[in-house]
Amino acid sequence: MAYIIAEPCIGTKDTACVDVCPVDCIHPRKDEAEYADAEMLYINPVECIDCGACVPVCPVSAIFPQDDLPEKWQSFIEKNAAHYNQ
Repeated sequence: MAYIIAEPCIGTKDTACVDVCPVDCIHPRKDEAEYADAEMLYINPVECIDCGACVPVCPVSAIFPQDDLPEKWQSFIEKNAAHYNQ
């Protein structure tokens, strides 16, 4: 079960989650070309090790375990995977 970044991240793109991720599975980072144009950050569902380190540092509470993702944000499962062509 991967973690999912949902709607509250749109327009925020706070990278505290990127800084604490032990496997570098949250992108785009501020130093990546696509960061400026991205509307939000995304978690790679294949690389995520389900450690949960990103959850407490998110200032807008946008990160959820996939099984706990609110129904209204279920489409973000596909949005996160699609960012990585998964």
